[in-house]
Amino acid sequence: MDYEELNCTIKPFRKELAEILTAQLSDLGFESFVDQDEGFNAYIPSADFDVSVLRKLIWPVSDETEVSFDHKLIKQKNWNAVWESNFKPVVISGKCMVRAPFHEKDPSILYDLIIEPKMSFGTAHHETTELMIQMLLEENISGRKLLDMGCGTGVLAILAHKLGAEPVTAIDNDEWAYENSLSNIIKNNSSNIIVQHGDASSLQNEKYDVILANINRNILLNDIPAYVKVLSKGGSLIMSGFYEKDLPAIKDKAEGLLLKLDHYLVMNEWVVTRFLY
Repeated sequence: MDYEELNCTIKPFRKELAEILTAQLSDLGFESFVDQDEGFNAYIPSADFDVSVLRKLIWPVSDETEVSFDHKLIKQKNWNAVWESNFKPVVISGKCMVRAPFHEKDPSILYDLIIEPKMSFGTAHHETTELMIQMLLEENISGRKLLDMGCGTGVLAILAHKLGAEPVTAIDNDEWAYENSLSNIIKNNSSNIIVQHGDASSLQNEKYDVILANINRNILLNDIPAYVKVLSKGGSLIMSGFYEKDLPAIKDKAEGLLLKLDHYLVMNEWVVTRFLY
């Protein structure tokens, strides 16, 4: 799959403006973001990119701030060069490291995850992935049946397997993410994770003790009913991919399906939630 890289430059840089723009771009289908010194890069499948979407962006007008965009096509074969130039190891809660194959292993880290992201979302550089990992490290999932929806790189499914969850199923509707997850699972010696190409409509009659979903607000609001149908009584639904301001809408939808908000964490206005059934 080819991607379009959108480069946003903000002079002088304003973090709050960058957050407004990334939130809007996320709603328009952009899948991942990489912070830069004076802005950020955003990535979307080329087939979904329309330069006219930039006209839909709204930001506070300021004579003192200049915002500019440019974009370029990133061919699938060139993606390694892109992510290698941006990808740095991430350590979360002092227990989990997410690193590329070319990074050195840190023997002091309990959970070592080797992730080659290519075009898939989930390297722990984005707040939502880091928050999901934080929440997962707090959860007692040993011996519990787990589902990772929108698995991206497979990073959460791989960590869940290392934490003792079994069996683990990972699902993504993007074929490249599906293939990428399979590759990363092999790199982490977690070959007994079941990987499927599909979405919430492909869920059958299986029941899961823990469901992970790091996607986006609109998909979550649409798919929470499908998750509840396959969530075991007493199970946990852990979700991220939305802002704190969106929490009331997520909470209302979940509570309408008899889920109870048990805990949530916030990082730079992004949220991860744990609901109990």
